[in-house]
Amino acid sequence: MTPEIEARDWQGAEVSCETCCHRDLLGVRRCEPRRTCVHDRYARRIDRFFDWNPALANDYLDHPYFEVRAIATEAADLFRLPRLLADGDETVRWNAARRLPRRYLLRLRDDPHREARIRVADRLDPADLVPRMEDADYYVRLIVARRIDPSLLPRMVLDAEVQVRCVVARRIPQGQLALMACDPDGAVRLEVARRLPASRLVSLMHDPEWRVRYEVASRIAPVRLPELLGDSDPLVRDLVRSRMRAPRQRDAVHDERSQEIPL
Repeated sequence: MTPEIEARDWQGAEVSCETCCHRDLLGVRRCEPRRTCVHDRYARRIDRFFDWNPALANDYLDHPYFEVRAIATEAADLFRLPRLLADGDETVRWNAARRLPRRYLLRLRDDPHREARIRVADRLDPADLVPRMEDADYYVRLIVARRIDPSLLPRMVLDAEVQVRCVVARRIPQGQLALMACDPDGAVRLEVARRLPASRLVSLMHDPEWRVRYEVASRIAPVRLPELLGDSDPLVRDLVRSRMRAPRQRDAVHDERSQEIPL
C-alpha cells in the first residue's frame, strides 16, 4: 500500500494531475493519483503506469529521470532499445540489454559500472568471459571463476581476492591443485585439501591452519596418523586418536564374533 506517500516528481515538485498530459487517462482508470503515475519519482508508481499503458513506453525512453527510462525499456519496442546501451545510467543500459539478443550483452562486458558488468557476467556464455578474468572488481572475477571453463582457471590462482581463489580451488582441474597448495590463505588451502586424494595429503600434514590439518587427519592413510598425535590443536588430536582406535575396535568385534562360531 502506497497512498500515504506523497506524489512528488523526480525533482521534488508536487505532481499535478490538472496540468498533466495524461489527465485524460484518469477517466478510463489507466492512471490514478498516488498509485500509478509516470511523473511520480516513486518507482512502483512508474512501473504500474507502464503496466497499464505499455503503448506509451516508447515516448519515455529519453525522459530525464533514469527510473522512467529504465522502467520504460521493459515495455518499449525492441528495435528502440539498442541505442540505450549507450545511456548514461547503468540501470537503463542493463534493462535494455537483458531484453535484447545475447550478442548485445557483449557491448556491456566492459561497462564502466560494476553492477552492469556483474549482471552481464552472469549471463554471458562462459567463453565470452575470458576478458573479465582480470576485472578490477572482485565480484565480477568471482562470477567469472564460477562460470568459466575449469581449464582456464590456472590463470586465476594468484587472484588478489581470497573468495575468488577459493572458487578457483573448488573448480580447477585436480591435476593442477598443487598450484594452490601453498596459497597464503588457510581457507584456500582447505579447499585444496578437500579435493586432494588421500595419498597426496602428506604435504599438508603440518599446515599452519588447523582446519587443513583436521581435513588431513580425517582422510590420510592410517599408517601416517601417529605423526599427528602431537598436533597443537585438540580437535585434530581427538580425531587422530578416534581413527587409531577404530581399527582395534573393529578387530575386537571380529574376534568376539569369531568365538561365537561353533566348531
